[in-house]
Amino acid sequence: QVQLVESGGGLVQAGGSLRLSCAVSGLTFSYYNMGWFLQAPGKEREFVADVSWSGGRTNFADSVKGRFTISRDNAKGTVYLQMNSLKPEDTAVYYCAAQFRTSKEYRYWGQGTQVTVST
Repeated sequence: QVQLVESGGGLVQAGGSLRLSCAVSGLTFSYYNMGWFLQAPGKEREFVADVSWSGGRTNFADSVKGRFTISRDNAKGTVYLQMNSLKPEDTAVYYCAAQFRTSKEYRYWGQGTQVTVST
């Protein structure tokens, strides 16, 4: 059974930092690209960042470039999202997702972790 479990969310003041983790089990982690997405209240889910299966390539949404970094530890089966200089508009539920490296779609999703940034 494939499981993606996010952790690390919480309440933080604007300008602060959080580090999200996503622990993956039930699949060969190094075969999968990993992504982070967010969904704010009343809005559609949107892309935040992704990292290739090897960790050699990353992409970021324009809204988080220069503030967020993504990394992975294939030995631990975990992907991370380091979020710095947080803004109230970053408030959302953050989801990690797994995409088989030759696929175009994210097949597996976590349950999400809430991030709330206060003013």
